[in-house]
Amino acid sequence: MTDHALLLVNLGSPASTEVADVRRYLNQFLMDPYVVDLPWPLRRLLVSLILIRRPAQSAHAYASIWWPDGSPLIVLSKRLQEAMKTQWTQGPVELAMRYGEPSLETVLTRLAGQGIKQVTLAPLYPQFADSTTTTVIEEAKRVVRERKLPIRFSILPPFFQDPDYIDALADSARPYLEKDFDHLLLSFHGLPERHLRKLDPSNHCLRGPDCCRTASAQVLATCYRAQCMRSAEAFAARMGLQREQWSVSFQSRLGKDKWIEPYTEARLDELAAQGVKKLLVMCPAFVADCIETLEEIGDRGREQFLQAGGESLELVPCVNDHPSWVAALKRLCERAPQSL
Repeated sequence: MTDHALLLVNLGSPASTEVADVRRYLNQFLMDPYVVDLPWPLRRLLVSLILIRRPAQSAHAYASIWWPDGSPLIVLSKRLQEAMKTQWTQGPVELAMRYGEPSLETVLTRLAGQGIKQVTLAPLYPQFADSTTTTVIEEAKRVVRERKLPIRFSILPPFFQDPDYIDALADSARPYLEKDFDHLLLSFHGLPERHLRKLDPSNHCLRGPDCCRTASAQVLATCYRAQCMRSAEAFAARMGLQREQWSVSFQSRLGKDKWIEPYTEARLDELAAQGVKKLLVMCPAFVADCIETLEEIGDRGREQFLQAGGESLELVPCVNDHPSWVAALKRLCERAPQSL
């Protein structure tokens, strides 16, 4: 074993379904300026208002999908970590969460204590967003800087249309698409529109129905919506789907801001009204099933679609620890460029 570690990083989860643990987790998550991008006083006021009722509601949602051995996201991420240990021969394979435990600070400090000087940092997000990729990278750099750790990073870039990722997505989803279905909905996590616009100096983003398709390489590098569209198009092409067989939507809105469209909630009603009876839903913004997939889509989304006239909604699992994803992630991480 050498001294080059692989550090997988996912979003995180409350420690339990107790309201106090959920409140603690939501506070850390929402107070991140990359998530709620308001000046601190306004962010603190808004988050305090959210934390009056949201923790109890979220605790109920978490309880409905919690597994006997813990949070699905944590359990599945640990399974991926164990699988990657058989693939990554350059050093230890660790797992950290941006919010909750195990924290980036804890894991990086432990690695430095073991004499590790090189870390491939792998934010497990196919598409780029400040609220996912950037906050992981900046937190890792903060820990190294403030604790004076002698660690250098290679950083896994977004892999939204990398052939290895698309092939893994196709391999994991193929058994579900071989069944009889009327339509496939690719539901990505949403973002406020301002998160996209502030990263686009060219003012191209969200300008017309074809802006994602005509985005330049510069715009595509930071435009979450355009990257989601490229993921969806690459997957559909890989699976040989016709254009009328699939569509894209965005879920998980929070607050009253304008978020990127179309909204998943609206799309579910539209599809039922159009006569779709057997609906498949995939969530390619996530690599591990979590509350947004299992509860928001698998439970509430299914109930909504059935009430709107649909007959069945089947949630296609995320890539999780699928062997094709494990092999793809190894190759992606081995190609990660070095960063100071």
